[in-house]
Amino acid sequence: MTTPFLEVLDVSKSYFLNGKRIDVLRGVSIQIQQGEMVSLIGASGSGKSTFLHVVGTLDIPAAGRMFFRGQSVFDMNDAEVAEFRNKSIGFVFQSHYLLPEFTAEENVAMPALILRQDRKPSLKRARELLERVGLSARAEHRPGELSGGESQRVALARALMLKPDLLLADEPTGNLDPSTGEGIHALLREVNRDLGVTAVVVTHNETLARSMPRRLRLKDGLVVDAD
Repeated sequence: MTTPFLEVLDVSKSYFLNGKRIDVLRGVSIQIQQGEMVSLIGASGSGKSTFLHVVGTLDIPAAGRMFFRGQSVFDMNDAEVAEFRNKSIGFVFQSHYLLPEFTAEENVAMPALILRQDRKPSLKRARELLERVGLSARAEHRPGELSGGESQRVALARALMLKPDLLLADEPTGNLDPSTGEGIHALLREVNRDLGVTAVVVTHNETLARSMPRRLRLKDGLVVDAD
């Protein structure tokens, strides 16, 4: 039997609000194969972002296990988890979180520059990624000079900078108009197809979710196949 690319087993997560326990994830189990593109939909407050943060190791579950290519992620120490996250996972959030004082090119290269990788090849790769997302002409522009859609394209290029195996996108079109949002989703599908990056995309837009090969729904703290 082939080892799943990503396997989540019986993951639970709860929060306490005003002394009341809120169970967000209630024993989620899911397998994702390498190269898949998966959309995750669900009502507001259903725990979609919580699930994505757990998968991305930005949050630790109360219970459960997660395996990445057969390796138990939550058994790693803090330094190992940080290294795994930096090398293997790229993130795109609803807000682009670009650094305003740096150019688009520098923002894309930032993950490599933070790791003290050589500046010249890092900027060269950043240029190549900006070209892939259709923004080579905007490389020297700062975030304040970019539209919302352009900023999100820069954020996607940045997420690809370290050649991640897994791309996690949390409502990447939530702040964009429908037409611009569809452009971002089309770009995500293109990246999945051309680069083979496994992708999980959280979205509230069911029409856009249906454009992806596999659709999941988070309901009552569990992940189920979407209709």
